[in-house]
Amino acid sequence: MNSLPDYFKSIWVEGEAQARFPLIHSCPELSAAVQRLGFLPLLESGIQGFAAESMMSEESRFTQFDDGSWEWPLWEWKGSVVREGGCVYGKFFAGKAGFVSREWWPDFYNWRRHTHTQPEEGSVEDAIVATLREHGSMITRELRSACDFTGKNMRSKFDAYVGRLQMACCVVTEDFVYPVDKHGREYGFGWSLLTTPERLLGKEACECSRTPEESYQRMRAFLTRQLPNATERQITKLLK
Repeated sequence: MNSLPDYFKSIWVEGEAQARFPLIHSCPELSAAVQRLGFLPLLESGIQGFAAESMMSEESRFTQFDDGSWEWPLWEWKGSVVREGGCVYGKFFAGKAGFVSREWWPDFYNWRRHTHTQPEEGSVEDAIVATLREHGSMITRELRSACDFTGKNMRSKFDAYVGRLQMACCVVTEDFVYPVDKHGREYGFGWSLLTTPERLLGKEACECSRTPEESYQRMRAFLTRQLPNATERQITKLLK
């Protein structure tokens, strides 16, 4: 890419020879950042400046008002970016949420399916994935109930299973669902609408002609160029 829109005129993070990241003012700019960077954690990633939250312009940051209400454009925009279909969203980076562009998804999927334990027949993870395949997509609490995780302290246990399945690229977020108040207005942080990547993208979009190791080396080389301020250990952790 030889030229970039004005909103990609990068800002420097502290220090010289550091990575340049776009300053994001709008939802289209967030979407463009995901496409440009390929991999983008939503919140703090351990790599200075490398998170959508860190790239938000001053007027687009989280704001809490005196009455207790709040405004967080990033939280609203992430759903629109996911619905556009140009990326995949889930808890992919050390158990934290983020985006992977469609361009890089086959390599990411190829590597994670190789390095992370896949659901064994008859296991809890297998039951979760089978339930999603049966229903197509479900919000987390509905999926938890369908899998009979309804007892005391079961929520955190179930969330841990789903988190591991997302890290293994077996489960992804299709959209976000918000409760509605008596005036018909959405409120709160919403719930993830979960599905399988094969259902969301199609099987062909998850296929890769490279070996898992080739996919890993390709992603690592790309991120090394994108993140000159990151250590090898940080990049490895991001892709692990």
